[in-house]
Amino acid sequence: MNQSPRRLVCLGMGYSACALGRILFSEGWRVGGSCRDDSNRESLSAQGFESVVLNGESPAVVLNGAAPGAGFDDFLSGATHLLVSAPPGAAGDPFLLKFAGQIARLKNLQWAGYLSTTGVYGDRNGDWVDEASPLQPTGDRGQRRVDAEAAWLELWRDHEIPVHIFRLAGIYGPGRNQISKVRAGAAKRIDKPGQVFSRIHIDDIAGVLRASIQRPNPGAVYNVCDDEAAPPSDVIAFIAAQIGVAPPPLTPFEDAELSAMGRSFYRDNKRVSNRRIKEELGVDLKWPDYRVGLMGIISCA
Repeated sequence: MNQSPRRLVCLGMGYSACALGRILFSEGWRVGGSCRDDSNRESLSAQGFESVVLNGESPAVVLNGAAPGAGFDDFLSGATHLLVSAPPGAAGDPFLLKFAGQIARLKNLQWAGYLSTTGVYGDRNGDWVDEASPLQPTGDRGQRRVDAEAAWLELWRDHEIPVHIFRLAGIYGPGRNQISKVRAGAAKRIDKPGQVFSRIHIDDIAGVLRASIQRPNPGAVYNVCDDEAAPPSDVIAFIAAQIGVAPPPLTPFEDAELSAMGRSFYRDNKRVSNRRIKEELGVDLKWPDYRVGLMGIISCA
């Protein structure tokens, strides 16, 4: 084990990044990350995390709630590990657009992770995909992810930044699930025959990232999902049965009043293989399917 100080910097300190950060912080790491505004600083500080608000060209840095101090270059320069979790915009990856030069000059970086999405595979009519499958995104958001992945891997090829790509399935966990909606009678159970989605519990995202940190393989791409793709209507029905309420009626997809964003998720239908995280990283999923994952959440509620 490397005995030098280990410091994780997360560009986009959101749900997944915080899950990894809490694990590493408990193991003695320094952890810091970016947030969009001052409202998130207190939460990050309460978890022991350093924070930086990326505000225009001159972000202010706050270390555990202290007064603004050094600039972003100083905040980034001590990173031994880097996690990027913000989605790309129409112009590209927001961090590469502003900070590619600074990232390329990092001297002590041992590992970098980019959180992408299984949406890069597009629609496969329920068939299986793995990391070698062609990328065929069905919409602009998926194409932006494909382009962002390529840009980060170019940083690896051109500057030997140790980039790893993680294609996440649908994320759920405490505070991000449909249990409260089902309990309140506000959940929809959409019926689109043959439609399945892959999922991943937040604990297992953190577990996969930690496993990769322990076994770095720059340039590698990993699907991050559990063992069972399933129809979303089955998930809603399972929740209802576990909390003792009647499931909402099935609504044909054609009749469902979904937002454009919600409807776009149903364009893709595929099963995602997680073999590589098990065989290469030795991952043993804590929550291998949505049933055990949701039961774990319900039992702690």
